[in-house]
Amino acid sequence: MYRNASPRRGAIAAATCTALATALLGGASGAQAAPSPTRAAAPDIDIAAVKGHLTELQSIADGNGGNRAHGQPGYKASVDYIKGKLDAAGFTTSLQEFDFNGSTGYNLVADWPAGDAEQVVMAGAHLDSVGRGAGINDNGSGSAGILEVALNVAKADLKPAKKLRFAWWGAEEYGMVGSTHYVNELSSGDLSKINAYLNFDMIGSPNPGYFVYDDDPELEKVFKDWYAGKDIVTEQETEGDGRSDHAPFKERGVRVGGLFSGAEAAKTAEQAEKWGGTPGESFDPCYHSSCDTTKNLDDTALDHNSDAIAHALWNLSA
Repeated sequence: MYRNASPRRGAIAAATCTALATALLGGASGAQAAPSPTRAAAPDIDIAAVKGHLTELQSIADGNGGNRAHGQPGYKASVDYIKGKLDAAGFTTSLQEFDFNGSTGYNLVADWPAGDAEQVVMAGAHLDSVGRGAGINDNGSGSAGILEVALNVAKADLKPAKKLRFAWWGAEEYGMVGSTHYVNELSSGDLSKINAYLNFDMIGSPNPGYFVYDDDPELEKVFKDWYAGKDIVTEQETEGDGRSDHAPFKERGVRVGGLFSGAEAAKTAEQAEKWGGTPGESFDPCYHSSCDTTKNLDDTALDHNSDAIAHALWNLSA
């Protein structure tokens, strides 16, 4: 997450019986409308698989100077790892290059082949770390979470009504550079096709909170309903508002939503009472530090948030 911005912020069966009854009574004067298909349930995302991706990102950082930052070899190796997984799963992937601070940056965008390209539901996470560490919570966690959800889309051979698009952004830590470049390069027509953009920046903080973006009521409700079903109380996300990759989409009028588990702000006693953890300590004490490694995660938060991402994408694209 970028630091230096100011924070604010049984239906088929019934239809079949009705059609048969009409036919038997001789009342059908024409073709009956087909019943609506049953909405597929979202899968339970395997936390071990998400953590496996994070182990790979940690190894990439360890082999490339300790980080995965913009302009450094660890970032491009991270892109290549994720792209390889998506290509093998049947996604259509593209690399978008941009220049910043004397170095080439990369956004990775992946489209699932099914769905109406005139209506796009998009999920994104920044893939870069800061220079001083591997960036496993910030933001390997969001990157790995949406990667595993995307791979589950492929495993399910999902046939959504709307197009599903996933993105991994470069140079977020310099001020949402990659995502801003992507949005600015879209024509007004292509931008209008994005029905919703969901952002996932830090979803496994070690002293976690459960924060939901409150920018759009429908998108907020999809997440809050899932957490309510798990008896998890959520709060509106304010610490990171304007500090991550939803900002350029929001500025151009795209509906945005997302999840966040907290960064440098301290957890209050009231929050610790409902979520557990340590009051008075940062949600992520290793935020933007060298200790942001695979040890700097809460598995329960990472698991819940990954499942919530899948729930939102399955529902919003149906």
